[in-house]
Amino acid sequence: MSVEKVLLATPRGYCAGVDRAVETVERALVKFGAPIYVRKQIVHNLPVVRDLEGKGAIFVDELEEVPQGATVILSAHGVAPEVYRDAEARSLRVIDATCPLVTKVHNEAKKFAREGYDIVLIGHEGHEEVVGTMGEAPSSITLIGSPEEAAALALEGSERVAYLSQTTLSVDETNEVIDVLRGRFPVIEGPPREDICYATQNRQQAVKAIAAKSDVVLVIGSDNSSNSNRLAEVARTFGARAYLIDDETEIEPAWFDGARTVGVTSGASAPEWLVDRVIGYFRARGVDDVETVTVVEEDVHFALPKELER
Repeated sequence: MSVEKVLLATPRGYCAGVDRAVETVERALVKFGAPIYVRKQIVHNLPVVRDLEGKGAIFVDELEEVPQGATVILSAHGVAPEVYRDAEARSLRVIDATCPLVTKVHNEAKKFAREGYDIVLIGHEGHEEVVGTMGEAPSSITLIGSPEEAAALALEGSERVAYLSQTTLSVDETNEVIDVLRGRFPVIEGPPREDICYATQNRQQAVKAIAAKSDVVLVIGSDNSSNSNRLAEVARTFGARAYLIDDETEIEPAWFDGARTVGVTSGASAPEWLVDRVIGYFRARGVDDVETVTVVEEDVHFALPKELER
């Protein structure tokens, strides 16, 4: 192997919302006993889901798969109001693990809709977070995903326009979309604080720092993880070859042909034990120079749902 050095991005891995969501499932299993049902993947990371399944969690796509009166946890990505209504109709005990930063976007959508705004939501069609946010005000929200879609947006006659965004987007690409929206709608309103979460922004800054010095960047995260995919895209824009992997078993040695420096980071839903295994892959092949590159220290924590407070 030609690789001589590994640059390890910090911050990386679990954000406060993911940490809270995973701990919610683990605590619920202890408090209420298995099985505990979880609607959708609690976070978008397959190894984490498999680990929780081994502890007694049962993941379902819809509430109709949950037995009447059982305990169900709602994932970190948030849900539309109809999901809560369906849960009540089935007499389910609901524990809501929605990330507080996603809840913030939901509240902003409801507020803008109440005040008569046409809301432009920047996000990826079909993503669970987007589905949940649009469910708060479906008749008021239009979804777009690119500067081109912003330029073609038809909101004739709208006097009040506001924008919101999915929390896990590329910061740079989202700013491009917002610039187009501001050009078209000079009085457009935005959220009091930007919607892209602190962890997404910090991890993108960290991957920029390592990508600029790396030949190859490995991003540990699952295919359906929006923020992990964005990390790989950001790394590529800074000149590195970037690959998204669930774990070290997916690494292809051919990726490192001619590479001397490899950057490693992980998406906000990837646990540190997966990072340790990827670093172990390189150490086992004689790469002892592992340098941590820190761009910011994080100290954010969210309280558990009230049903699980100590």
